[in-house]
Amino acid sequence: MNIKSNEKKENSTYELVIEVGAAEFQSAIDKVYSRQKNRINVPGFRKGKAPRKMVEKMYGAEIFFEDAISLAYPDAYEAALKETGIDPVAYPQLEVLDVSADGFTFKATVTVKPEVSVKDYKGLPVGKADVKVSAADIKGELKPYIDRASRLVSVERKAKKGDTAVIDFEGFKDGVPFQGGKGENYSLELGSGSFVPGFEDQVIGMKAGDEKDLDITFPENYTPELAGAQVVFKVKVHEVKEKQEPEVDDEFAKDVSEFETLDEFKKDLGEKLKARRQEQADRDFEEAVITALIENLECEVPQAMIDYQADKMLDDYANRIQSQGIKFEDYLRMMGMTVDDMRAQSKTAAARTVRSDLALEAVAAAEGMEVTDAEVDEADETGDLSEVARSPRWGLVMEWRGMRAPMALPADGLSIGRASDNDVVLKDAAVSRRHVVVEPDDGVVLVHDAGATHPATLDGEEVVDCVPWLPGSVLEICGARFSLELLDLRR
Repeated sequence: MNIKSNEKKENSTYELVIEVGAAEFQSAIDKVYSRQKNRINVPGFRKGKAPRKMVEKMYGAEIFFEDAISLAYPDAYEAALKETGIDPVAYPQLEVLDVSADGFTFKATVTVKPEVSVKDYKGLPVGKADVKVSAADIKGELKPYIDRASRLVSVERKAKKGDTAVIDFEGFKDGVPFQGGKGENYSLELGSGSFVPGFEDQVIGMKAGDEKDLDITFPENYTPELAGAQVVFKVKVHEVKEKQEPEVDDEFAKDVSEFETLDEFKKDLGEKLKARRQEQADRDFEEAVITALIENLECEVPQAMIDYQADKMLDDYANRIQSQGIKFEDYLRMMGMTVDDMRAQSKTAAARTVRSDLALEAVAAAEGMEVTDAEVDEADETGDLSEVARSPRWGLVMEWRGMRAPMALPADGLSIGRASDNDVVLKDAAVSRRHVVVEPDDGVVLVHDAGATHPATLDGEEVVDCVPWLPGSVLEICGARFSLELLDLRR
């Protein structure tokens, strides 16, 4: 290997012209010949027995050049980087300039980190939220426990909002039944919003034994077959049930918690809620600081860095999906996306990641901050960097568009939304870019609303702020259903 030229270019790039000599190139050609000879036909010779010179005479000396270049250039490129001290931050752009039996010359355009500075990073105008917990908040924390302890009792009256109606139903479009529009003995909580808009409202007022035709117009953002369609549902009510809530007292607290009194239980709920909100406030503060640093970043970020980060994020995401036993191609089909769609969506998040990393590195350099090897070792010993310590115990089972997929719940949780930087991507216009965040917390799994336009529901109740997700409960996000289970996903 010989470096013929090394020239610094604009936008944080170097242009290397690298020469690979005859000996290295011929060695690569020999290896390619050995790999391919059994697939080459030469009259008068059995497969794999024709000498290399005979093959080259018959098919041309260039027959092995392309594969030999692919084999030889990585070592030459790495050697050139080592010799020049260049530290790339993205894949190089490669161009073969000339090639012959005596070797080849190629040009490598290499992207490096740009020169970076962050102006006015001290005293950024970023405030931290004051975390409080009210009596109403604690009442909201109690609600899932009350709901699970409640029972449904059959009543002889007309159904009202909040009741559960046990119904048969069948949908007809232009007088013809349509797929997915039929159910028998279905328990529908009225007011849950789990059925198409207008359906539940029309069941309200019916009683056991009543039959009724419901005129329904599907939303425009529904499935293509039914988007905007006018249909008729034939409905029969078998039973109306109302929810009977338990008395919320000390005995209730004993039944649903480890505490002896309701006051103790409420105090614990309040403390845990405050801790979660404080953690969220800390995360929001950190995010706001990073945003401010990015805004004050002074550098021109090479597009190659962003493209490289986007590809890395896409690869990581594909590996997470495939680790759950789902082919990435099948997952994309379920999401209605292509690899290019996901890569394009990844670029926004990738750009922010690159800029934030550059900004933080610049501040660390300006302040003389450095993480020592001893600190890394200590973190690893305490489990902060240990993958074993982060092995998931809880798992989610997603049901969407005819596919059922189990997935691990990491120790640091996961996000669900439309944007490609989520751990679980739901490609649907009704899903917000970041819909919910799910995270384990001291043996409990929590669901955080992330500002969804169409709130997620947990057992039919809208997810507001943050609620505990108990096993057996179903989280619904715009038609996608998630159940929480203890899954042995580590085997």
